[in-house]
Amino acid sequence: MTKIKRCAFALCLSLLAAPAAAQAPWVTTQFPQDKSKWWWDDAWWERGAMPVPANHAVATRKSSYRNGEVEVPVEIHAPKGAGRFPVVVFLHGRRGIDPLTRLVPLRLAARGFTVVAPDLYSGRFIEAFPIRHDPALEDDAALAFDFALSLPEARGQARTCVVSHTRGGYYSLKALVTKKRQAKTACYVSYYPHWQHPEAPEPMQVYQYAPEVDALQVPVLVFFGEHEQTQRYRPILAGIESLQKK
Repeated sequence: MTKIKRCAFALCLSLLAAPAAAQAPWVTTQFPQDKSKWWWDDAWWERGAMPVPANHAVATRKSSYRNGEVEVPVEIHAPKGAGRFPVVVFLHGRRGIDPLTRLVPLRLAARGFTVVAPDLYSGRFIEAFPIRHDPALEDDAALAFDFALSLPEARGQARTCVVSHTRGGYYSLKALVTKKRQAKTACYVSYYPHWQHPEAPEPMQVYQYAPEVDALQVPVLVFFGEHEQTQRYRPILAGIESLQKK
C-alpha cells in the first residue's frame, strides 16, 4: 500500500470512528426558535392578522374574466363589513396560487384592501413552478387591471395598484409597460421580483434587468431580504438605481 493510500485509509477509519455529532453536526443541531416556536402565530400565518394594527375579517369570493377563449379564474379577498376599500391587483409568481401564496392577498385584505388575485396558470393549464415563460400570460395579467377596476367596489376609482412577488414582478412589469396599463396604475409593489425575462441567457439574468424597468412611470416599492441570492438582487439594485436617477 502506498503512502497516499495508507493516509486515505486512515482518514476513512478516523471518520467512521468519530462520534455522530463530529461526522455531521447539522444532524443534531437544534435551534432555540425550533423548540419554543415563539415566532409562530396562528392569526398571522393562517389569517394574515397582525398583532398591533387594526385588522379586518376577510371574506373571499370566486370570479373570473376572459381573454378570448381562455377563462382566467380569480379570487377576490375583501374586508367584511361596511366601508370603501381600495381595490388592488395581486399577481402571483412561479408557485401559482396555493395555500402559501394566498397568504399575501389575505394579509393585504386584512389591512383594508380589496384584492383581486387572478390564477394565471390555471386558466391555461400550466403546472406550478414553470420554467418557460408563456407570453400569453402577459395579456392575462394586463386584463386583471381592467377587471379590478370594473368591480362595484372600484366605483369612482380611476387607478389601481399592483402587488406581486418573484416572477409575478415580471408579469406586472410586462402588463404595465408592454401592455400599456400604466395609465390605470397608481403604484407598483413587489417582493423579490424577477426583473428579467425568465428565458434570458444567464449573463443577462445576473448582470442586467429587463428594459421595461426603465419605462416605468409609476411609484415603485421593492422588498427583498438581505440574505437573498446575490444573482437575483443584483439586477434589482441596478434597476432601482436607474429609477432613482430618473
